[in-house]
Amino acid sequence: FLAYRAFRLGKYRQGWPEKLLGHLPARPNPQKPAVWFHAVSVGEILQLQTLVAAFQKSHPAWDIIITTTTSTGYQVAQEKFPQHHLCYFPLDFTWAVNAAIFRLKPNLVCLVELEVWPNLIAACHTRNIPITIVNGRLSEKSFRGYKRLKPLLKSTFEKLDVVTTQNHDYANRFAHMGVPSNCLTVTGSIKFDGCSPQIDPIKRDALKASFNLKDDHLLFIAGSTHPPEEEIAIRAWSIVRQQWPSLRLLLVPRHAERFAEVAHLVTTLGYPIKRRSDSSQSPPAPILLLDTLGELTSAWGIANIAFVGGSLCQRGGQNMMEPACLGKPVLMGPHVWNFSDIAAELTDIGAAVTIYNAEHMATEIIDILTNPERSMRMGLAGRNCILQHQGATARTLLAIQPLLEKTVPQQLASHAA
Repeated sequence: FLAYRAFRLGKYRQGWPEKLLGHLPARPNPQKPAVWFHAVSVGEILQLQTLVAAFQKSHPAWDIIITTTTSTGYQVAQEKFPQHHLCYFPLDFTWAVNAAIFRLKPNLVCLVELEVWPNLIAACHTRNIPITIVNGRLSEKSFRGYKRLKPLLKSTFEKLDVVTTQNHDYANRFAHMGVPSNCLTVTGSIKFDGCSPQIDPIKRDALKASFNLKDDHLLFIAGSTHPPEEEIAIRAWSIVRQQWPSLRLLLVPRHAERFAEVAHLVTTLGYPIKRRSDSSQSPPAPILLLDTLGELTSAWGIANIAFVGGSLCQRGGQNMMEPACLGKPVLMGPHVWNFSDIAAELTDIGAAVTIYNAEHMATEIIDILTNPERSMRMGLAGRNCILQHQGATARTLLAIQPLLEKTVPQQLASHAA
């Protein structure tokens, strides 16, 4: 399956010695205590920024190991965590897992969201290495699948030492799968802590300059999109543009391997396109493509209206917290089960609108552009909502602190170190 995905989609092509054999690069200072954070791809890597920074500040004597599964996740990790020990995550074969643990010698393993790997968890348990899930998320859809395998997976869930979850529903589902109640803590989502109401002005200006965006241009962004959401966004934009000819459309596909596909879609529909990776002085284009990694936050920041993808298809929605925190009116489709709580809250307070098709999207964009007061109300409501939810990072560190003190001398585990 992985070979097929590598050949057909260009995924998983890097890091095979690490993934298949567990030949991860050994830590240069194995005598130091180490925490191993695993984040599967780009979204989870970006989530880790606040948690890793807080852990490093509180525990400067510890090494920090970060692993990821995808090549795009690895690229972003190199950019965000150049000072830490970066590797590809081993596949869950016993030989790969055992070799990785031998080379990394972790004192604590933290898996982000829902990375339940039976062989890794069993190997850590056998070696008395505490293993945790942080920012735990177990959606209703995933839970249905896990429940069918509960007789096989219950012992794996029972071996988890601490699970911190984003809400009580997720905690209840983890408990149903076998996590002891005394190991569960509801902390909220660390994704909120990664949101800021401001963006770097240097990055903002560089992005605007690369796309030839002027102060009088309006910008609609369709971010973290999956097929067919780019085509839906283009259809909606073409309708709106009849009334607002200065409106530009910025497309940001969720996966890097689709950049060329989306560029081809735009030209096939007959529109000029400007790609972020194109440094030539090409004339301004009405449709823009962000085909670089790590710049989505800046892109949300320069938009007037934001559509969050993965929500008009069966993907469960992508993170709508960032554009909301930046004070942007948020549009999203109905399929948002990955973020059901915050999506419902943003909708209830009028910060976000659920749309169902291109025509509905166009109608809402026109109304928001025509009513600046509504745009401002939506933006302020979203920003205040996200800021009120912050604090999960501190609660997560508090939940895992007893594990640090149990595995290494207390003076190394404590803040005093």
